Amino acid sequence: MKEPKDPSGPVFTGLVESIAAGGAGIIRQDGRPVFVELTAPQDRISYVIRRDHSSWAEGDLLEVLSPSPQRVPPACPLYSRCGGCSLQHLSYEAQVDAKTRILRDTFERIGGLSPPIHRIRPSSPYGYRNRLQLHRIPETGELGLMERRSKQPVALEDCPVADPGIRQALKAGTFKRESGPERFNVYAHLDTLLWEGGLQEGQITIKGKTLFYDVKVFFQSNAAMLELLIDDLLEAASSANSDLPLADIYSGIGTFAAFLEGLFSGVTVVEENPAALALARRNLGSAKAEYAALRDSAWVKKLSPGKNPWGLMVLDPPRQGLSAPLSSYLAQRGPEHIAYVSCDCATLARDSRVLVNGGYTLHSLGLYDFYPQTAHIESLALFHRTNKSA
Repeated sequence: MKEPKDPSGPVFTGLVESIAAGGAGIIRQDGRPVFVELTAPQDRISYVIRRDHSSWAEGDLLEVLSPSPQRVPPACPLYSRCGGCSLQHLSYEAQVDAKTRILRDTFERIGGLSPPIHRIRPSSPYGYRNRLQLHRIPETGELGLMERRSKQPVALEDCPVADPGIRQALKAGTFKRESGPERFNVYAHLDTLLWEGGLQEGQITIKGKTLFYDVKVFFQSNAAMLELLIDDLLEAASSANSDLPLADIYSGIGTFAAFLEGLFSGVTVVEENPAALALARRNLGSAKAEYAALRDSAWVKKLSPGKNPWGLMVLDPPRQGLSAPLSSYLAQRGPEHIAYVSCDCATLARDSRVLVNGGYTLHSLGLYDFYPQTAHIESLALFHRTNKSA
């Protein structure tokens, strides 16, 4: 396999040791790590240095001299050019193994913790992705995804990781228009197909429950994995005090609260996006629900200094993790049970260290492969407070 570029600078050879966070392979060059994309553990490759950062470097793959047994042919003809996927050259088993090791290593390096990974939830390797952001190419009207290491889209007529409904719509030209937004979201699941510039709002079905959804608002992109995650949250909620309310922070359209609210005496929903919060109001059936259209840091400032009133708090923050005010509040006065859904294991490890230092035990850690063929890692950490006087 060769990169579509000419070598510049000295050519090196090396053996790839493992996959790093972000998906690049790691080679040791005179002791320092060199990160080379599109490589597999046990590949022997030739490469050039693209960027030198003194103590580490980024390299470009020139040729796979001796392929790893973990290497497989990519399913997409645009792979290595399209930026949507970064691990199609690895067998799916190797992808899950790499992500499991990255999650464990990140907790040790950043969190100073060595938790066992209690649960690994694999996905269907292809055809799983329900939500995509497509780009319209102004010159041609074609649709595509962003090219790797570029700000320009690469045209496509199909996408193997996409839900069958999206793939059918792409082939049928459903999303093609002479005018419209240059960047837009599409969503497909079961009989539902939504897209900006077309049918934008509708109802989606998750675990038999109907949710109101607007495709402009964030929603998890792998419905099958979302249902498994909800199952595990329901299991976690069963050990919490049901006489106290549930708190769903960074709630989005209220997905988790919609499934958990019936187990608790009430629910507090916090979401800074007003459009998402409006959908959460429609998706929750509880008359006792309280809603706050606030950032986590602003919401914390409004809390009374008394004891935390929730039986379970579900956290599903963006990549930057918890704000410092919220993590500090939780460490000092958080509820007995916290379920932290994370899309970035580095910030999860950072926040876990704060919670553990504040009197929590990291009860379990699970890996959920929401995005096969990519380096993204989703996880669920469950915390139980052991220091109840905090």
